[in-house]
Amino acid sequence: MNTRSLAFGIIILVALVTLSNSVYIVQQTDRAILLRFGAVAEADVAPGLHFKLPVAETVRRADGRVLTLDSQSETYFTLEKKPLIVDSFAKWRIKDVQRFYEATGFDESVGSRILQERINEGLRNQISRRDMHEVVSGQRDQLMVDLRDQLNRVMSQAAGIEVVDVRVKRIDLPAEVSASVFERMNSERQIEARQYRATGRELAAGIRADAERQKVVIEAEAYRQAEQVRGDGDARSAAVYAAAFNKDPEFYAFYRSLNAYTNVFKDRSDVMVLDPESEFFKYLDPES
Repeated sequence: MNTRSLAFGIIILVALVTLSNSVYIVQQTDRAILLRFGAVAEADVAPGLHFKLPVAETVRRADGRVLTLDSQSETYFTLEKKPLIVDSFAKWRIKDVQRFYEATGFDESVGSRILQERINEGLRNQISRRDMHEVVSGQRDQLMVDLRDQLNRVMSQAAGIEVVDVRVKRIDLPAEVSASVFERMNSERQIEARQYRATGRELAAGIRADAERQKVVIEAEAYRQAEQVRGDGDARSAAVYAAAFNKDPEFYAFYRSLNAYTNVFKDRSDVMVLDPESEFFKYLDPES
């Protein structure tokens, strides 16, 4: 009885061990591959409960979520051979399970190392085709897009990896370059400032010249109008004088003589030598 119970217990134990080695679960966040004697029997096993042959078949799992690769800082050279220290990171995930297994043995660290090498190579190629301004600000976004597309073409075939995104976190200049770059930027700003000042002076001169021209035009117009008014007044005055002369010529002659006396004798220091019989003294003669 005891022997039978022992044997039965052993059979149950072996069955449980065999069953436990025959059943496996693939989580939603996993990417799995089934190997039979080391060869791929089923790539990209779907999530859920599955069965396998004990001993003959094994299951390898890897994280199927988007992973982050935080790259170490590297030095790259721009189109004008200026060094830049670039710190970047990438987001990636397994796209082709079988290619990833063949390239990395389903080891995520190996995949990260391969991707790191490709990122360094891609950044080197992209930065070497651009000058410093384009890398730092002008074409930085386009550089990242080009690099991501390049990495996807290469990594999809080489390791079954999809690069979701790649970004530059920081760009620094080596200490020996920073001073020269700052000096160059300062010189450029000074040149721009001189250009702005020259443009301002040119505009100011133009405004002053235009104001002076308008002043001359306004003064000329005012002088013309004043002369016209003066001429009209003189004409009217002459007309009045003429009308008065025609009405009473003798009185007009007398009035003009009085004006002449006033103008001639207003300064007592003046000396005039005239003939007493002159027409000028006509109205000073009592007998006139």
